[in-house]
Amino acid sequence: MTPVRIFVPQDAAAASVGADAVARALAHEAAARGLAFDIVRTGARGMMWLEPLVEVETHGGRIAYGPVGAGDVAGLVDAGFHAGGAHRLRLGAIEDLDWMKRQSRLVFARCGVQHPLSLDDWRARGGLAGLKRALEMGPEAIVDAIQASGLRGRGGAGFPAGVKWATVRDAEADRKYVVCNADEGDSGTFADRMLMEGDPFQIVEGMIVAGLAVGATKGFVYVRSEYPRAFRAMTQAIARAQQAGLLGDDVLGSRRAFRIEVRLGAGAYICGEEMALIESLEGKRGMVRAKPPLPAVSGLFGRPTLVHNVLTLAAVPFILAHGADAYAAYGVGRSRGTMPIQLAGNVKRGGLIEAGFGLSLREIVEDFGGGTLSGRPVRAVQLGGPLGAYLPETALDVKFDYESLSAVGGMLGHGGIVVFDDSVDMARQARFAFAFCARESCGKCTPCRIGAVRGLETMDRIIAGENVEANIALVRDLGALMSEASLCAMGGLTPAPVLSALRHFGVDFRARRTREAGS
Repeated sequence: MTPVRIFVPQDAAAASVGADAVARALAHEAAARGLAFDIVRTGARGMMWLEPLVEVETHGGRIAYGPVGAGDVAGLVDAGFHAGGAHRLRLGAIEDLDWMKRQSRLVFARCGVQHPLSLDDWRARGGLAGLKRALEMGPEAIVDAIQASGLRGRGGAGFPAGVKWATVRDAEADRKYVVCNADEGDSGTFADRMLMEGDPFQIVEGMIVAGLAVGATKGFVYVRSEYPRAFRAMTQAIARAQQAGLLGDDVLGSRRAFRIEVRLGAGAYICGEEMALIESLEGKRGMVRAKPPLPAVSGLFGRPTLVHNVLTLAAVPFILAHGADAYAAYGVGRSRGTMPIQLAGNVKRGGLIEAGFGLSLREIVEDFGGGTLSGRPVRAVQLGGPLGAYLPETALDVKFDYESLSAVGGMLGHGGIVVFDDSVDMARQARFAFAFCARESCGKCTPCRIGAVRGLETMDRIIAGENVEANIALVRDLGALMSEASLCAMGGLTPAPVLSALRHFGVDFRARRTREAGS
């Protein structure tokens, strides 16, 4: 009897809503009924509202069912789902769903499709093509391709990746490093985790290509402590890559060396900042270093270091395999390629969307997201994590790209969008920004360390209705000071959500006593 392949995600998000129990129930039903099921644990497709999402390999292709609970499994087997049978949870082929058809999946093409730790699956779906091409091209041509692609850092600042690569390549040193910043801590973001758990070899491949291009022989992946599944997946993927000759002293017989280590953070948000991350990698407390020098000149252990986040490095294999022009064909203006957009908060269809830059926020929130889960009107969206600006519903027609968002005071950041309905209290959201910074600041610079605490105290007075206008003026002054004088983006960006909430939702700050007395 040929086993039926059934795909069940082991992604952390799917596991949190019962995917592991579903896999166990499937195994139990197969044993009880004498059926042959080959249960393949995959990453997630990104359709979080449908998790756990189960797919079955049939003669007509893969058929999806979801969301599936462990209690649904017996009924699914009764309905012959393992042959694509009809059932109320049947979705059909994922590729035929409008939500997926409207995307351009370059970085996440294999995520949720393959076994994450199968090198055979990975190679069969295009893995290794970028690295093989890179070995044929040589360092100069690789850097030229990255520059021509228009790839920009996907961690927040959007700095041109090719410029950073050229700087590290041209730096003179006895050793160089590649660091993958997987300390994904922004609210509403989960793309790094999804990729580490669903396609870890792609990150490994991107890091090797980067090492070949800039002359580095060692790489580090810095994973946040809250991601144990991702940490295990990366650790296992690196071990398997080394056994297969992708890593080590002789990468694919090229006589070029590259090794990777995975390091686990200790829960500090500030270690998402590249200099604090480097301090942590060196075994020190995660604290920000003053710039210059930049890491590309003097980074890890004082050597030239290429620091990128997961999504930046994961885009590299496609660029090398298909060419810079193929990647640059997506997007608009100076925002080239695709962006994994993570939609969260009060939204009906939360998940990960990968598309070329240029979608409007309205298309993302209303068409892909289906509006709010509560059914109430959208009032605000926050982009760029807990330190990103809030934009009102009237700004939803703005395009999702670096320049368009910057023009309206927004920040693309790591691609996270958190949705709020009209019940949100924006004064309390502003308070949260100060509270978050006060808790997560490394404490090295006074504007951030003291400014966040004073801001939190001042917001508490505003919320209590005390000298509201005077305290609003003080918040504005604190915002200007923190923005201009903080050592890093932690303190520098904390005022962004506060001041944007004041600008767009001032009524929430000025009507405290009246509104709360009548509530």
